[in-house]
Amino acid sequence: MDLLNTLVEKGLRRELPTRGEALAVLATSDDELLDVVAAAGKVRRQWFGRRVKLNYLVNLKSGLCPEDCSYCSQRLGSEAGILKYTWLKPDEASRAAAAGVAGGAKRVCLVASGRGPTDRDVERVGRTIEAIKEGNEGVEVCACLGLLSDGQAERLREAGADAYNHNLNTSEGTYGKITSTHTYADRVDTVRKAHSAGLSACSGLIAGMGESDEDLVDVVYALRELDSDSVPVNFLIPFEGTPLAKEWNLTPQRCLRILAMVRFVCPDVEVRIAGGREVHLRSMQPLALHIANSIFLGDYLTSEGQAGQTDLDMIADAGFEVEGAGTTTLPEHRADALAAAGGGCGTTASGCGAAADGCGGHARAGGGCGPCGGHTAPEAPSPNEARTDLVAVRRRGAGTDLAPNA
Repeated sequence: MDLLNTLVEKGLRRELPTRGEALAVLATSDDELLDVVAAAGKVRRQWFGRRVKLNYLVNLKSGLCPEDCSYCSQRLGSEAGILKYTWLKPDEASRAAAAGVAGGAKRVCLVASGRGPTDRDVERVGRTIEAIKEGNEGVEVCACLGLLSDGQAERLREAGADAYNHNLNTSEGTYGKITSTHTYADRVDTVRKAHSAGLSACSGLIAGMGESDEDLVDVVYALRELDSDSVPVNFLIPFEGTPLAKEWNLTPQRCLRILAMVRFVCPDVEVRIAGGREVHLRSMQPLALHIANSIFLGDYLTSEGQAGQTDLDMIADAGFEVEGAGTTTLPEHRADALAAAGGGCGTTASGCGAAADGCGGHARAGGGCGPCGGHTAPEAPSPNEARTDLVAVRRRGAGTDLAPNA
């Protein structure tokens, strides 16, 4: 296809596709799907080879959020039966992080529900970052605490944070339909604060909330303009007890097209398959590795993910390799730019460039920071039919007495 040849050439040059080209990727047919994946794979391999970066989530504070994000199991008024607990102590968080690092994770994402941190919360998270780095040599730490106030990003950087995650989630034009307690502009402001403080900025989206193709292209173009180092792509898990509980709009093919569009628009950034991959990509997850270069290992914040060993087997079977601690994630030009801005993430042998799976503090695909679902391949759901059997609420790991699934 001339379209795909053009997109590959532009991706190898880091040239922005036209909106029409991005929309055309989303409109391709199932007969063209493997061609789309192969084309996006050429761009992925140019900038990231066959490496897959593993990330691990630690939920520092779960539930009881005052925000009303429609997709979130931790939202105000949520009836989802998730774990609810207050702040983990630094040593508890460090032990939780160690489980992920032992499983091969290079990046630990520290997430807390809520609108945004107080200065006391920032100090608390700073102590947690120090504890994690003392106990896990070379680990990268990304904070995901919600909306930031002036000076907080700088204090997190001083405490040792490498990155900050806050998702845009959807287009500016439709944001008010999803959330009313804060604005799209608030989210953009927080990403810019992180960037200005020298943190590696991570911001992504949630697909499957009833948005149009135009909305998806709008948000991905906005992410490119913000110059995020990593873009997590979440697929909505419609948690029972949330307003979007019956929004089952995705197929594996649709998910692959969305990932490919993100890769073409953001060719040299870390594209992470985040919440919802097990539920929506299902047996086609290995194909998605040809487009994205990063995933989460094991469980998510409020739901269970695929078994960690299954993730590792999938990566190996698909012909990819887990990115080691001695490899820099970002391409050299991005790592150098981050270093020039005062950040250390992605510039040293420990690598970086991934960030927190698109958490955004209180929000992500159906569970605060993008819970995933169970691992049984479902039948194709009827439109607007709730599939609560697919959403396995997390009952292990941080905040519980059960060992994590790392």
